[in-house]
Amino acid sequence: MSDTSVLEPAVPATAPEPPARDRPALGARLAAVPWLGWVVAIAGAPVIFGAFVAVKGINPFTMYADMLASLTTPAQAETVIIRAVVLVLAGLAVAVPARAGLLNVGGEGQIIIGAVCAAGVGLVTDQRLPGTVVLVLMLLAGAIGGALWAGLAAGLRLTVKVNEAISTLLLNFVALDLMLGLIYDPWKDASGFGQPSSRPLEEAARLPLFLPGHKLNAGLVIAVVAVVAVWWALRKTEWGFRLRVVGGNPEAARQAGMRVGLLLFSAMLVGGALAGLAGMVHLAGTEFKLRPHMTLNFGYIGFLVSWLAGHRPLRVAAAAVLLAAIAMAGDSLQINSGLPAASVNVLMAVVLLVVLGSNLKSRKAKP
Repeated sequence: MSDTSVLEPAVPATAPEPPARDRPALGARLAAVPWLGWVVAIAGAPVIFGAFVAVKGINPFTMYADMLASLTTPAQAETVIIRAVVLVLAGLAVAVPARAGLLNVGGEGQIIIGAVCAAGVGLVTDQRLPGTVVLVLMLLAGAIGGALWAGLAAGLRLTVKVNEAISTLLLNFVALDLMLGLIYDPWKDASGFGQPSSRPLEEAARLPLFLPGHKLNAGLVIAVVAVVAVWWALRKTEWGFRLRVVGGNPEAARQAGMRVGLLLFSAMLVGGALAGLAGMVHLAGTEFKLRPHMTLNFGYIGFLVSWLAGHRPLRVAAAAVLLAAIAMAGDSLQINSGLPAASVNVLMAVVLLVVLGSNLKSRKAKP
């Protein structure tokens, strides 16, 4: 009897276990929550700056405590808001052209020209017309002046292909020299004890205050309206949609029949008008006269504000408050910690670089 081999069912080979999925990268996890990466980056910047000052033998906890204490008084808090109002408008002046792929580095010059145009109108009318009329004329003059100044750079870009980053930056110095030329000679205040400045505006040409005895003025309303208007224009209008298309792919926009040159020009004009408004608000709300160094580098800080906020109008407002607070608290770095006055600029730069680095990782993490 031959052995009958019983065929046993073959045991299936064990299927290899699927490789364990890698945990999502940090950038992907941060990108899943829109504000999380921004918040984490903001929280990380003080750690980096704290390490920087610790190397110089300064206790970072004491330093930050002094900075926070300097912002707790009502007067300082008001000053932060007043400064943030100008930075909001300066940041929007960068954000709008950025949607079209343009780099507006000329906010400083556009702010100066806006202040100059507003001051010119104010000096002529503040003793002749009612206050409301004077303020409206100054607002229009500031916006038109800033728009025309930015339009110079836009025209150079569209006609002779000069990069707008270069032209707007160089126009900053031209604007400053123009203002200095006016306040050193034709507009110089005869009763200004020899200091180069224009005559102070009359009370009628100054932005009204919210409360007597306080500094907070109607510029805050202008900034809020500007944020909402820019957000609506960029998100809800055909013009804003076309700007995003041009900023993403100008060649595709041309092939789709869009007038790319006109869109670029309009974006720069709107950006310049917002910066000009910032100049008017700062003049009529805080300074009341033209003088050297009156703009406090608002245009350059506004550039950081827009990049910190990813050129998004609502985030621009938050970033403006943050950098305004850092700038005001920076006085304690010199007084209490013995650091150079420029240290506050290092802190702002660290905040910006950390946020930009976080955003870059988030983009790389996306499939």
